[in-house]
Amino acid sequence: MPEKVEHLENASLEPDGADGTGPTSHRREPLTRERILRAALNVMDQEGLEAVTMRRLGRELGVEAMSLYNHVEDKEAILEGILEVVMAEFEFPEETGNWEADVRAGARAWRRLMIAHPTVIALFAESKHPASSPERLRPMEWAFEILGRGGLSEDEVVHAFRAIGGYIMGSVLNEVANPVPGMVDRDHRAEHEQLAGALPPTEFPNLVRLLPLMAECDAEVDFEFGLDLLIAGLRAKVDASPASDA
Repeated sequence: MPEKVEHLENASLEPDGADGTGPTSHRREPLTRERILRAALNVMDQEGLEAVTMRRLGRELGVEAMSLYNHVEDKEAILEGILEVVMAEFEFPEETGNWEADVRAGARAWRRLMIAHPTVIALFAESKHPASSPERLRPMEWAFEILGRGGLSEDEVVHAFRAIGGYIMGSVLNEVANPVPGMVDRDHRAEHEQLAGALPPTEFPNLVRLLPLMAECDAEVDFEFGLDLLIAGLRAKVDASPASDA
């Protein structure tokens, strides 16, 4: 009869012989919720959100898909857990005490995180539950604290948080989906100039003038320009509020 095969989900196998003469086996790292979520994030980053399935994660971790249910409730729990893992990577900027500088630093840190995991933006949009884990709540708490120091009302802090967050995620989505070649890319600029030259200037006067400039766009410059506008708008709102006149 065939020998009984032991289920190896959580087995850790040591070499049989310390002197290297006996048969050896590789150590298997125990399966945990953290390992599953890290694997899910890796699959999502590399292959997209649709690739995150129980079967795919099982292959990634070298276990049967059913073994995952010993550590996570279902796929939805894994997707929520990915958000937790990503938010735990948020790098809190060192505070300067200058409101505008701190808001700007926070926005840049959020942008860096979203660029590192752009697919997570869709996951945020599809999430059915409010953030509840400490890992997800800490960056929000920090952002509310920083925004509130500028003189905004509590309602305005919430609106500002959503406006800046929406701008950053939209900016990253556009940057990832439509990457603009570098400003030194002659072919890219030549294509824009060629198109501008082929357009009837009486019908498209603005495009004829501005298309060549579009070829010189830089994602970093674009982001900072929009962030300037947002911060200036918030500062203007604070300065125009009745409380600031008192």
